[in-house]
Amino acid sequence: MEFRDNRSLKIRDLHVEFKTKGGIISAVEGVSLEVKRGKVTALVGESGSGKSVTSLAVMNLLPPNAKVRSGEIFLGEMNVQKLTSKERQELNGTVMGMIFQDPSTSLDPLYTVGNQMIEGIMQHQRIGKKEAYDQAVSCLKAVNLQDSELLMRKYPFELSGGMCQRVMIAITMGLKPSFLIADEPTTALDVTVQQQILTEIYRMSREEEMGVLFITHDLGVVAEIADDVCIMQDGKVVENAEVNTIFENPQHAYTKKLLNSIL
Repeated sequence: MEFRDNRSLKIRDLHVEFKTKGGIISAVEGVSLEVKRGKVTALVGESGSGKSVTSLAVMNLLPPNAKVRSGEIFLGEMNVQKLTSKERQELNGTVMGMIFQDPSTSLDPLYTVGNQMIEGIMQHQRIGKKEAYDQAVSCLKAVNLQDSELLMRKYPFELSGGMCQRVMIAITMGLKPSFLIADEPTTALDVTVQQQILTEIYRMSREEEMGVLFITHDLGVVAEIADDVCIMQDGKVVENAEVNTIFENPQHAYTKKLLNSIL
């Protein structure tokens, strides 16, 4: 299947619920948001606000005890919920990329960093091994992993948590997705590396016209990278505006509380 005009995202009235021993829990209630082509939308909230559940619903990666009860998710003009399982897998592998907060969910401990990167780049870009190798090295250097040729021969368990996080970001960047979801991608990184990652994601959004849904609890990061901001509380979007409006003229009490916490 050919995916066209796939650099923007629209979520309409999304409801996600979890089945637990204590009954049904509503984790996301009526969320609507938009990520424009070539722009970064920050999805902001404290732990348990529903922001990560929203992103997993978009990627069709909800756990077995969760389901989308209602709502629509569009990538460009395509309703992704109407795709077959095979089409969703192809979409996630070639068009939509996701940087997870926990790198262990993405890195295979049985393969070297180089094998994982080269295989992915060759598969998605349909290029030769030498070119894929060169791109992998370049991507590792972009996330401040300078001894990249040595790193390519290492396994994930030989790396620190921060290095694994940067490798995962480099892998995602190497696949050059049309749309990116980044779930707290810089939490485990020091300030210098965090700045480099934010700069690289912002560059990709502009130069590749890639839409980015950036999930975070850090309003300092939001000020650095976002064009638009959605504030979530208790599974609902309580405020949605351009980044300057959020910082200069917040309307909702919860938004004001978040802003006051960084002053």
